[in-house]
Amino acid sequence: QVQLVESGGGLVQAGGSLRVSCVVSGRSFSNSAMGWFRQAPGKERQFVAAIVWSGGYTYYADSVKGRFTISRDNAKSTVYLQMNSLKPEDTAVYYCAATKPDTFFSGSTGYKASTYDYWGQGTQVTVSS
Repeated sequence: QVQLVESGGGLVQAGGSLRVSCVVSGRSFSNSAMGWFRQAPGKERQFVAAIVWSGGYTYYADSVKGRFTISRDNAKSTVYLQMNSLKPEDTAVYYCAATKPDTFFSGSTGYKASTYDYWGQGTQVTVSS
């Protein structure tokens, strides 16, 4: 079975930084595109960032571009989301997601939750003002 486990969430002051991690187990990680989504109370799940399984391409929501950075370490089967200059509106549960191996991925499809087949349980990020 495929498992995704997020960690690294917590409470941080506005303007601060935080890095959340997602460890994938159960199968090879290298051929899956990975994404981060977030969901605040009363709001829909929102795309944050994604990284493809090869080529080094990354994609970001406009609301986080320039502040957040997604990266991956295939040797450790881990994807990271470095969050800088955090704002109170970044407060949400952050979810890690993965596609099945070799799934077609582009800027037109990567922002859709339906593109992803596996999801973690989420980690809470709270930004105080």
